[in-house]
Amino acid sequence: MESDVLIVGAGIVGCACARECALAGLRVCIVEDSVTGGGATAAGMGHIVVMDDSPAQFELTRYSRSLWQQLLPKLPRSAEYETRGTLWVAADEEEMVEVRAKHSAYGAGGVRTETLNEAEVAVEEPKLRAGLAGALLVPDDGVIYPPAAADWFLERALAIGATIVRGKAISANKGELRLADGTKLRGERIVLATGTDCSLLPSLPIKKRKGHLLITDRYPGFLHHQLVELGYLKSAHKLESDSVAFNIQPRRTGQLLIGSSRQYGDEDSKSDAAILTQMLERAQGYMPELAQVSGLRVWTGFRAATPDKLPLIGPAEGLTDDRTIWLAAGFEGLGITNAPAAARLLVDQMLGRAPEIDAAPYLPQRMTTQAALHA
Repeated sequence: MESDVLIVGAGIVGCACARECALAGLRVCIVEDSVTGGGATAAGMGHIVVMDDSPAQFELTRYSRSLWQQLLPKLPRSAEYETRGTLWVAADEEEMVEVRAKHSAYGAGGVRTETLNEAEVAVEEPKLRAGLAGALLVPDDGVIYPPAAADWFLERALAIGATIVRGKAISANKGELRLADGTKLRGERIVLATGTDCSLLPSLPIKKRKGHLLITDRYPGFLHHQLVELGYLKSAHKLESDSVAFNIQPRRTGQLLIGSSRQYGDEDSKSDAAILTQMLERAQGYMPELAQVSGLRVWTGFRAATPDKLPLIGPAEGLTDDRTIWLAAGFEGLGITNAPAAARLLVDQMLGRAPEIDAAPYLPQRMTTQAALHA
């Protein structure tokens, strides 16, 4: 089989890339050895959020959220997209300084926000504990059910003319993809959208970061927004030590999805009782009534993290001399948010189109430059 683009990985990023390529008139084949959206996509929280860890992260997440909003009328009900808004909760006056700084920065970047005082936070989310200093509300952020969204991207790609092959890719070289069963596929470009799996390109600068999530029974009306503590940003910045932070999401079903944790060097998919306890105690510190809710299931997943916390989108120059290898990887906890933007930027580069945002900060070749500077 020959294609213009072979995409390895049917997570939400790979499926979004397949749709975007097919819309552009490219012959697309997506290769996946498991269920669609069954890896990091299924393990993720599904928070469509603008983040400002760096200017490049802000631009990509802002752009991608706008693409999700354009897709909203087309998404199936099963995707459960809801514009819930994010409430960044400030525990004290020191964190309120950060709230005001974020409000200013988001506004300068064209993202609508509101600053809330203690009383206004209590009105928005009555279950939060008393005494919080305030919050930043980002009203246009959303929540989504990621596996259903990945399925929709893939279905649309197939409807346009893409194909899918179920099998394990074991090598990618000079436009040829070999599968474990002996099948050989040919493509002008091979896009690796494989999450934490670096087996097809061992030089990928990606590390696994383990996380836990817990989903509860149904409690309609318990929660109205996605809530995240300002301390989440501090924990996300830690590159080596384990951490937990308060992060909770309301689902359309009335269930609550509770996070979050980050662990480094632990590649065991089993839940860690100690880190889970810390995570839940942290959540109860912000919402004491969570101690009374019933948890139904706990699971773990692995974030695919790069050294500079930005994804790799584009040709894999600097990481391999094989010019047929392209990347859509390294999204850490933002693959669901960034899937539409990553797909658009990837196809812009393939077709030589001018992108809506600068693609340079996400090009894989920056990894070689950074390594040389570090050396």
